[in-house]
Amino acid sequence: MTDDAHTNSTPDAERPVANRPARRPRPVRRKATKPPVTQRRAKLGTKERIGLVLGVLVFLFPLLVDIPNLAPPGERMLAIFLLAIVFWITEVIPLTATAVLVIFLEVLLVSQGAIVDPGAGDPALAEAALPASAYFAALANPVIILFLGGFMIAHGAEKYGLDKNLASVMLKPFSDKARATTAGLMLITALLSMFMSNTATTATMFAVVAPILRGLPKGKARAGVALAIPLAANVGGIGTPVGTPPNAIAIGALAERGITISFVDWMIMAIPFMLVILFFSWLFISFVFIPKDATIKVEMDSNWDRSTNAKIFYFIAGLTILLWMTEPIHGVSSNTVGFFPVVALLCLKVMGGADIKALDWPVLWLVSGGIALGTGVGATGLDEWLVSSVPWDTMGGVAIIAILGLIGFGMANVISHSAAANLLVPLAVSLAVSLDGVNTITVAVVVAIACSLGMSMPISTPPNAIAYSTGEIKISEMALVGMVVGTIGTVALIFVMPTMWNAMGLLS
Repeated sequence: MTDDAHTNSTPDAERPVANRPARRPRPVRRKATKPPVTQRRAKLGTKERIGLVLGVLVFLFPLLVDIPNLAPPGERMLAIFLLAIVFWITEVIPLTATAVLVIFLEVLLVSQGAIVDPGAGDPALAEAALPASAYFAALANPVIILFLGGFMIAHGAEKYGLDKNLASVMLKPFSDKARATTAGLMLITALLSMFMSNTATTATMFAVVAPILRGLPKGKARAGVALAIPLAANVGGIGTPVGTPPNAIAIGALAERGITISFVDWMIMAIPFMLVILFFSWLFISFVFIPKDATIKVEMDSNWDRSTNAKIFYFIAGLTILLWMTEPIHGVSSNTVGFFPVVALLCLKVMGGADIKALDWPVLWLVSGGIALGTGVGATGLDEWLVSSVPWDTMGGVAIIAILGLIGFGMANVISHSAAANLLVPLAVSLAVSLDGVNTITVAVVVAIACSLGMSMPISTPPNAIAYSTGEIKISEMALVGMVVGTIGTVALIFVMPTMWNAMGLLS
């Protein structure tokens, strides 16, 4: 055996270090790191580009061109008003963004803290200008607090399963006949929508109804049931001040003029109309879409949350609704009552910071923008100029209400209900205040409810979009139901309801 052989037979560990073969260093494996995700800005489409250019032009026009018979503060407010119209219709930026932009521009251009002389050299106009705090206050207007309480209850109902359990319990009495079951679905949807947002109610009801839809043959019957839900949500939201943003916008605009509508007064005015339209809607959907002999198998089980927090929530939600509905007895404002569930649920730790974040804040700020817009229109004299620029005084009260109501209905079919109400209600209230023979409450309520009746397209309102996304509905079917129900409802609202409200003593 040679030395080489001996050397080679020696274990590596016993070899002199100098004689060991060099080892390759092992590559260090590092965890792959993903590059940071950057959110790309959405490109503006043709509609948005046109809206942006048009918005800038209409904003600059009153600032650069002298408007006859309109004081400088009114010209600046007209610029803000026209910009809001274009941005809300074209949605160049989100609706909420336009709302807060309105407040910001009012502070900059027409308040006592404006970057320009609010009176343009006229001490009387400067003294009449509102402080900036009056416009910022729109973000904490009592109507916003009322809506905040409604949102808190709606979110809690979803969190603790109250909405689905109520729906399942209330559906049980209805028979297996498709038309009767559809009537039950519409009643339940409308009831929930009176105290929850229309969008949340529609989403909840479609989760409940999904098994029912699968039990129907694909076609008109399915489409009819699917159409019934968003329609009932839109109509049901009319019933209470917290049911939908246009209601809150109307109440806020009236409050700015010193006119108060209680929670119960609104319900007395709106619920009879709501029930009639709901019944007509059911008849129309049943006749057009659902065969008389169609059947639906309803098998739903409720699963109530019996935890301590859930029980506390049930009690507080029930007590809040009871206090709202008995406002004439105890005399506590519905706005104050609306703050009660917020305080109680947070203090008792039934809901927390995460629940506050989950509330629909964009809607609250959107309503705030409408309130601030109305404040600015009235404070700068723009309302008087708008009234004098159109021969409204040559028209009768019914004609004025009809024009405003039909404009609201038409606009709400192509833009959001809230945006339409934000634009029209403050203007309508200012108009009614300055004219003889026109009841301000009638105008505000008619315009607000007319905006809620615009529901002929998927873009008209989120409940319609949710329903369309199920794939069960054609746009032509939605347009047919929306236009028939909305048009008949608007006509009845304009020509029938004011007489009824007056006979009931609600307009004094």
